[in-house]
Amino acid sequence: MSTIERDPRLVEPESSLSGYVTAAGRRLSAGNLGSLPVIIGLVVTWIVFTILNERFLTAVNITNLMLQIAAIGTMAVGVTFVLLLGEIDLSVGSVSGVTAAVLAVSITRYGMGDLASVVAAVLTGVLIGLIHGVLFTKLRMPAFVVTLAGLLGWQGLQLYVLGQGGSINLPDGPVNALTEQFFVPAYGWAFAAVCVAGFAAVQFTRRYARTRADLPAGSVALLAVQVVGLAVVLGLVVIVLNADRGVPMVMLVYLVIIVACAFVLRRTAFGRHLFAVGGNIEAARRAGIRVDAVRIAAFTISSGLAAVGGILAASRLTAVTQSSGSGEVLLYAIAAAVIGGTSLFGGRGSVWAALLGMLVIGSIGNGLDLLSVSAPVKFMVTGLVLVIAVLLDSLSRRAEPRRSR
Repeated sequence: MSTIERDPRLVEPESSLSGYVTAAGRRLSAGNLGSLPVIIGLVVTWIVFTILNERFLTAVNITNLMLQIAAIGTMAVGVTFVLLLGEIDLSVGSVSGVTAAVLAVSITRYGMGDLASVVAAVLTGVLIGLIHGVLFTKLRMPAFVVTLAGLLGWQGLQLYVLGQGGSINLPDGPVNALTEQFFVPAYGWAFAAVCVAGFAAVQFTRRYARTRADLPAGSVALLAVQVVGLAVVLGLVVIVLNADRGVPMVMLVYLVIIVACAFVLRRTAFGRHLFAVGGNIEAARRAGIRVDAVRIAAFTISSGLAAVGGILAASRLTAVTQSSGSGEVLLYAIAAAVIGGTSLFGGRGSVWAALLGMLVIGSIGNGLDLLSVSAPVKFMVTGLVLVIAVLLDSLSRRAEPRRSR
């Protein structure tokens, strides 16, 4: 018999499958749509393009889609940290380009090993993010201005580093293998099994800990449904990828980055402080949160992951050119996070949402390429999707005060 009396004013998490469904319906009726719009949009996109071109959902094209989204998707994960603050980072494309140039020059001109060159490129990105964060927090410069200046400045540095040739081909090695290496089918199944087992272990361990602390815990049936659902999704993904060349290494790298960042945001004090600062900076400051440190860390992570994205992009192209990191890279990185559900007003979003948004953008681009649609039309379609995503976010924000009355 419990000795702790719970406050009846508190909203407790649902402890059963039916309670979870009821709560989901309550949130939907209140206008809190979560990731539902982007999931519906992704399904509609896949259905439309499959009708228009039968090659869209083939194993070969799905594998190509995974290879296409990994680099910019990594940048989208990084920029999510800054968006959660309610700020913006306009430099991620240029940072990816200049760090890719550092990688190429380190390998080809200075004879550094691939691993050392990767470390040098990532540290360059981290240093750039640190500079952005300090200028923003200590000198009180608007993030828009700081990163806009970075967009221009780091692009200039990229051209300087590349030199007169303007293009450097990467030799065969571990960097190129990131996007050229595919795992045999058995390894793909092993990775899926590890993911499902790890997810189940974490969820049931949390439930056990909450039960021992006499706190509300989800039902076993609900956890079982979640584990089985994850197993089904990963199983389908592995089946499709194994039907072509297998699970690409770059996809594994991308997923590891997402899981690590999701853990940081949801399970660490830094993640909770980031949401607090993005939700209400004055309240966060009064609560004793080191606001400047959180902000500097967010910009550092954003630029660090932009560097990783630049490395993945260079690996896919097996070269670094003057156009690396330019064009639609910045637009797609920010759009992926926003379309996925990360609020431009801060305090709401997740890296998993960035993955969903990247899948939507990647699917639209891939499908339009299969239909041989011109680049202007692609930009207009992607822009329209972005406007719809921001409109949904704005409407949801306007509905919040009414829900809280």
